[in-house]
Amino acid sequence: MSGSYLVVLGERDAIWWVLHEQRMAFPATPRAEVVRLAPGDRLFLYATRGAWHNPPRDRGRVIGVAAAATAVRPLEEPIEIAERTFHSACELHVEGIVPYPGGLELRPLVERLDAFPKPHAWNIYLRRALVRLSDADRAILDQGLAPMLGPPDQVLSTYPSTRTPLKQAGE
Repeated sequence: MSGSYLVVLGERDAIWWVLHEQRMAFPATPRAEVVRLAPGDRLFLYATRGAWHNPPRDRGRVIGVAAAATAVRPLEEPIEIAERTFHSACELHVEGIVPYPGGLELRPLVERLDAFPKPHAWNIYLRRALVRLSDADRAILDQGLAPMLGPPDQVLSTYPSTRTPLKQAGE
């Protein structure tokens, strides 16, 4: 079975870019999990509570599912997204997205997920782009997320960036 990862996205412009470009970019700092990412790996796209610029209102949520379509490769020219520079990237196949501002809230699941061996300090594990998930974690996230997912071509337009105004629920 292929690997599974939580992809941590902490900025709405980065989320918009990942969803629209169907690519994931990585900074220059080498990380073992980035090097190991392989075509076919399952990726759960996680928007941090600060990604939408209103942490008191928002919760960290898993907002989509993708598969790595290629291995991570160095970019000929670094790219800048949300004022950060990235030196490598991989292609994705985005399989499903939860309409904004929804998603599967991660916090209530933390104690059940192997990815967070110290649940009281779970947010420390989210300081990297990829968090490795066990097969059991994958099953928990798949089960909770599946009923929320919509086809990317129908849901993508609900996602804001600085290029589009934020819409609140019910607008």
